[in-house]
Amino acid sequence: MYFVNAPFFLRWCYPEVVFNKSRTEKKVYLTFDDGPIPEITPFVLDTLAYYDVKATFFCVGDNIRKNPSIFERILADGHQVGNHTYHHLRGWDTGDATYLKDIQACQELTKTDLFRPPYARAKKSQLKEISKHYRIIFWDVLSGDFDLNLTPEKCFRNVVRYSRNGSIIVFHDNVKAMPRLSYALPRAIAYLQERGYTFSLL
Repeated sequence: MYFVNAPFFLRWCYPEVVFNKSRTEKKVYLTFDDGPIPEITPFVLDTLAYYDVKATFFCVGDNIRKNPSIFERILADGHQVGNHTYHHLRGWDTGDATYLKDIQACQELTKTDLFRPPYARAKKSQLKEISKHYRIIFWDVLSGDFDLNLTPEKCFRNVVRYSRNGSIIVFHDNVKAMPRLSYALPRAIAYLQERGYTFSLL
């Protein structure tokens, strides 16, 4: 189970986390988790370039190590990067010292002030420590592109139904997401641009 639109109680439980930006401006914030991945991230970058959109990539350190040229392209294309741990760890299942060390290993590559926990699963004790050094970014629109039971059309509808001023939108540049991502991403960008939204960095 997952929430496409972040409910109020999550915001109450995690006051140190950013779920959305200002609701006063007609801006949205496109983010991608898990890359860089050779089969996926170049498609995302090409799509963003076509629509002249900038986005934020929450990168896994081990994927940066494996695919440095794609990571360099993310930066060269003017996008923003965030820390998504080195080994894509689930914080709930990981000791604090191990989790924080893994984040630091990723930080040596990303050199960013942004962090997003994989699976949105991190302990309060971990978030408390992380918040001393990073802006912790969640979201208020989850596309669901990782869900193998979701149709591409429903993935697109998730994004356009819930996006509004200040929304932080999540897609994934991983292999599992590709069937839904490849359909929903260009259509969602075009839909939102047609309605006057601009895409900004966090």
